[in-house]
Amino acid sequence: MRKLAGVTAVANVLVVATALVVLAVLPSADDEQTGQGKVQAAPRLPQPTLPAPVPATVESARKVKANELGKVPVLMYHRILKKRLASIDRTPAQLKSELEKLATRGFVPITAAEFVAGAIDIPAGTHPVVLTFDDGNPTHFALDAAGLPKKDTAVGIIFEVAAKYPAFRPVATLWVNREPFGLKDEAGQAAAVRWLLEHGFEVANHTYGHPDLRRLTNKQVSEQIVREERLLKKLGVTSSTTFALPFGSQPRKRSLAVKGSWDGTSYQFAGVFLAGAEPSVSPFDERFDRRAIQRIQSNGTAGDCRKWCSTYWLEWFKKHPGELYTADGDPDSLSLPKQRHGDIGSKRPKRVIEY
Repeated sequence: MRKLAGVTAVANVLVVATALVVLAVLPSADDEQTGQGKVQAAPRLPQPTLPAPVPATVESARKVKANELGKVPVLMYHRILKKRLASIDRTPAQLKSELEKLATRGFVPITAAEFVAGAIDIPAGTHPVVLTFDDGNPTHFALDAAGLPKKDTAVGIIFEVAAKYPAFRPVATLWVNREPFGLKDEAGQAAAVRWLLEHGFEVANHTYGHPDLRRLTNKQVSEQIVREERLLKKLGVTSSTTFALPFGSQPRKRSLAVKGSWDGTSYQFAGVFLAGAEPSVSPFDERFDRRAIQRIQSNGTAGDCRKWCSTYWLEWFKKHPGELYTADGDPDSLSLPKQRHGDIGSKRPKRVIEY
């Protein structure tokens, strides 16, 4: 069975959640007579699964124009604010609009860890997209009184879009620093991380203090990474699979972004992500460099973003659909046009289908 790492909300989950909260606090006619309020069960997010994968064939791959050597947008978000304070901020409305655009164009979210592992288990004819949120900002995640993600947080908006578009997996990668989601106490941090992990999200390392690693000594680079790894382990993350470079800045000794140690603690990442301006190549492409994975800043088309941010690239993919990673629906095979045969890297499924 294809497993859904996240939990997908049904079409009106947020409306239902709100109604349940209201019902929990308003007395009924009987309550008014007896003076006793009724205890309402906390609402739950439903947990449907995606359809089982179908073994791909030459015919099925050709039908959906499968190209699993195509490009993958890894989108980079920072704060989600009703009033933007910096050019990299997005408003809740802008985030929702972009996610809905992705959903209607057949994109299915996967985590950064799934991406670098090549675990792209999505339906035939759809395209993977990696949603990433840097810095563990309070606008990324918080729970309301009902135990559901707050409406205008990044996670809340992801679930809201998934409720409207059930094929849109509610998962993302959240790279955090020393105070995940603005929480000061370890118990609160652990509860937040636990909720996210249980619901299929990835929480991973973005250094302890968000420094420019290029300005640090080798020892300081490793210390920053190890301190955050130790914190994440306390909070329930066994070990980070992926790492996002603060400011996209590589340390002078680039290998330290991938592997190193400090004070008796070692670390090693399967993928290191930049703060770049273009889509990533497929993890099955021979050009894939897991030490420097490209991302696209979510933004409009003003200034430098005229040709390098998400609005530009999503329109570019609309005009060039053959450049996108298009899945064959079978996680155990790799499907591609015959002319792409020479681009296959060493990391690939055992079965290759060419058409």
